[in-house]
Amino acid sequence: MQSDQSTPAAGHPANRPQGWLRWLPGLVMLKGYQLSWLPKDVAAGLVLTTMLVPVGIAYAEASGVPGVVGLYATIVPLLAYALFGPSRILVVGPDSALAAPILSVVVTLAMGDPSRAIAVAGMLAIVSGVFCIVMGLLRLGFITELLSKPIRYGYMNGIAITVLISQLPRLFGVSGNGDGSLGILLNLTQAIAGGKVNGYSLAVGAGSLALILLLKRFEKLPGILIAVVLATLCVYLFDLDSAGVKVLGKIPQGLPAFVLPWASGADLVKILLGGCAVALISFADTSVLSRTFAARLHSRVDPNQEMVGLGAANLAAGFFQGFPISSSASRTPVAEAAGARTQLTGVVGALAVAALLLAAPNLMRYLPNSALAAVVIAAALGLFEVTDLKRIYRIQQWEFWLSLACFAGVAVFGAIPGICLAVVIAIIEFLWDGWRPHYAVLGHVEGLRGYHDIKRYPHAARPAGLLLFRWDAPLFFANAELFQDRLLEAVDDYPSQVRRVVVAAEPVTSVDVTSADMLRELSRILGERGITLHFAEMKDPVRDKLIRFELTDVIGERRFHPTVGSAVDDYERESGAATDEHGGASRRP
Repeated sequence: MQSDQSTPAAGHPANRPQGWLRWLPGLVMLKGYQLSWLPKDVAAGLVLTTMLVPVGIAYAEASGVPGVVGLYATIVPLLAYALFGPSRILVVGPDSALAAPILSVVVTLAMGDPSRAIAVAGMLAIVSGVFCIVMGLLRLGFITELLSKPIRYGYMNGIAITVLISQLPRLFGVSGNGDGSLGILLNLTQAIAGGKVNGYSLAVGAGSLALILLLKRFEKLPGILIAVVLATLCVYLFDLDSAGVKVLGKIPQGLPAFVLPWASGADLVKILLGGCAVALISFADTSVLSRTFAARLHSRVDPNQEMVGLGAANLAAGFFQGFPISSSASRTPVAEAAGARTQLTGVVGALAVAALLLAAPNLMRYLPNSALAAVVIAAALGLFEVTDLKRIYRIQQWEFWLSLACFAGVAVFGAIPGICLAVVIAIIEFLWDGWRPHYAVLGHVEGLRGYHDIKRYPHAARPAGLLLFRWDAPLFFANAELFQDRLLEAVDDYPSQVRRVVVAAEPVTSVDVTSADMLRELSRILGERGITLHFAEMKDPVRDKLIRFELTDVIGERRFHPTVGSAVDDYERESGAATDEHGGASRRP
């Protein structure tokens, strides 16, 4: 450890790890650790503990596993992330965004057996961990960027409503959940109509929720801890558990043991799909949160190492009786506000939770389930995104409806099918942009450099006999036929007899075999009509592909021009003076 305060920031070249050490950022941090940071890290870790305990238990219950599993999934992942995670102060652990997808798998495979539920959750964590590590080692940390912002909003809003609805029966003290969000609401409505709601449970839960939301505006107050402690005291002092208020009860004393989780006869396909889906969710949240706090610390976080760190934390959770975890958008700011400087804050928090399990597990015996439901509901409310969706509706309505479709898919069909739907929608959105792209016939506008879309500039001058055609997308199998159709239509609609077509290919970033064969066929069709096919501003990698596809031999090297202007020059030199559609001399920039 160092006692000076001149250690470079984590992103500084002097601190960039070399060799195998780059996979262990925690050790690299320790080598440059400053003693002056220790009091701040310890104090922040103790403050963090006040949130780790109630939140860990609440999210475990929301995920379909016993509350103590949430503490196990807090301790070991924090220690693993401190070693493998690149972010200095990111806090990992049970998360509300993962509750719905974990619950959807656990409920269907655990068959009401708590020990089996723990095994299924552990298997999910291991699949999630392996997926993240493999993706990180393959340097695929960019994979979560493939979903557009509206789709992410729709998915998160769907998760939020699913999590919120799943907690309503516990808030009202009603037994039985029903199948899916609609089933839960139907059962809850029937229970309310039948007078089966436990008024004490509802009062404790609703009061806890109101207090959490009220204290949220005071950032320095541990609102969740205050609400949970007061709810626990109410149950204990007024003997509300004997009045039907369900409580956490006794939790096992001691630390989690190393196990190989296995649920015999479980649907492995469902576990694999669920684990991969959870991995994508957790990394999407973690990557955004990690980058945000790295920017505040003027450092840079490697997204691939972030995947490895998250994967290691999930593996640790799976092998030590935990369940899938993610970063926390609520606990990380608490750690930062409390003065956290390094991953040691998370280590202190983990050790404090472990000490609680060893020394005083019965402190949480009277913690009411309805208060835990309030904690989860408060977190779910924070997941909703409405403000930016209003902006998206104002500027691009079809993406707004796309977001709502994704939201409905998650809310109606569940988290895992909803994730699959979101991915399908994202792929369709991507393909649609390339499948039916914008294209333009170009002309010269007096006073403007270059050549421009004649639809925007109807009076643009078009060289007689020369069609300038721009295609604003890659050329691939899905749009190859459309490209040919649109270009031939433009030839037929041209105001003069076309003798040459120049494709302004600067926006074309790629071609495939199908589109290359289409260009070969197009060149033949145009040739039969006495028209030559030329290209301008084609990128070198795209031209290299055409050479590999043996297309340049058919078209000819001289038909590739560096700019549209040079293509026009070449045409005018060969054809003599050209005229525009109005019969006047053409003007070129």
